[in-house]
Amino acid sequence: MPASTPHHRPDRRASHAVDPHGAPRPQAPSGEYDAVVVGARCAGAATAMLLARRGLRVLVLERARRGTDTLSTHALMRGGATLLHRWGLLDRIAAAGTPPVRRTRFHYPGETVTVSIKPAAGVDALYAPRRTLLDSVLVDAAVAAGAEVRFGVAVTDLVRDSGGRVTGVVGRTRSGDPVRVRARLTVGADGARSLVARRAGARTEHVGTGAGAIVYGYWTGLPTDGYEWFYRPGGSAGLIPTNDGRVCLFTGVPADRFAREVAGDLRRGYRRLAAEIAGQAGDRLAAAEAPRRLHAFPGRPGFLRGAWGPGWALVGDAGGFLDPLSTHGMTDALRDAHLLEQAVAEMLRGAAEHEALARYQFRRDRLCGPIFKVADRLAGYRWDVAEVQGLLREMSSAISKETEALSEALSEALSPAGTMSEQRQMITNAHYGEWRSAT
Repeated sequence: MPASTPHHRPDRRASHAVDPHGAPRPQAPSGEYDAVVVGARCAGAATAMLLARRGLRVLVLERARRGTDTLSTHALMRGGATLLHRWGLLDRIAAAGTPPVRRTRFHYPGETVTVSIKPAAGVDALYAPRRTLLDSVLVDAAVAAGAEVRFGVAVTDLVRDSGGRVTGVVGRTRSGDPVRVRARLTVGADGARSLVARRAGARTEHVGTGAGAIVYGYWTGLPTDGYEWFYRPGGSAGLIPTNDGRVCLFTGVPADRFAREVAGDLRRGYRRLAAEIAGQAGDRLAAAEAPRRLHAFPGRPGFLRGAWGPGWALVGDAGGFLDPLSTHGMTDALRDAHLLEQAVAEMLRGAAEHEALARYQFRRDRLCGPIFKVADRLAGYRWDVAEVQGLLREMSSAISKETEALSEALSEALSPAGTMSEQRQMITNAHYGEWRSAT
């Protein structure tokens, strides 16, 4: 990529055309960028926002239409809430009517344990925003930071130079127009079935042994004052308060049981599992309005992939997938965005790309590894009540260590030399051209 015009940005005024029927139609993006991000869900949008805040030219390509929903039980853990707070976005989540979560209840057969959420790192509550809200807030923040976001564009392959380095992507708009984009860094944020990971040749380094299935729906008039988790041998469930006065109730069982007993009649199987596993909430469920639509995930083992290579990196589910029972997927996505931004900052300061991206994966694995191991054991459903209580204590410890590490890293980004945005601008001015011209 030429470094002769380091401050040039593509003209966004022509980002949309209008078809003969008057509906806006995205034009095919083209040109050169510092980073192209494939996927505009929470991992991709957060990554784009952070890189754009550093002054980089960022393009985001998303196959789906803006505002579409996606499978998610959408409970933010402490690390995710902390990052959103530091990025100045948590207040937007709260202002949209997302109920604060200040306590968690763990229900076991014959016993309920309540744990209060203690204020820490500027966060006094957790939240579980619908993905239609969280993803939109992050996309809006990315655009406000200067990123260009295009919906309705399907990436179909990667572009490489003669040495095999990834130098961009190709694809098509929904109307069939070809897309070809060059970028210094290509980021795969396109989910567990990531095309970027496949085309880049990302190696799967760890595969779990457990695979849990999840069925969930949104209830109305179901009272709960925080997260509620239900565990009994062979099954799990959760109540997660979210937007519009609704509560997400999920039920979880081993994937083979789901295929055998639930998949054939989803609604009947879901109600049966809810009664069986979440019996302590039976009276509340009987008085509430059941969901009209259900969502199901049939289960797949978790995995961790190699997260980088020459010219590319993976974030979120593209790089590592945890069983949904962990309720840690959105926090994983936001954490990876933050860690990749750190790596890019190191490159802007003159670090070699391979060294910075190797450190990105090391940091990700150090924080995610313990959570992955516990999530995999939970997803196997080969535990009794005493064992699952021990696993949940391990999970709590791993999440606390992750949150502490993220909080420390965020605090170190602020020094007496200036605010984070001022430091970013100094880094960008000093090393932007060097980073862009390096190959």
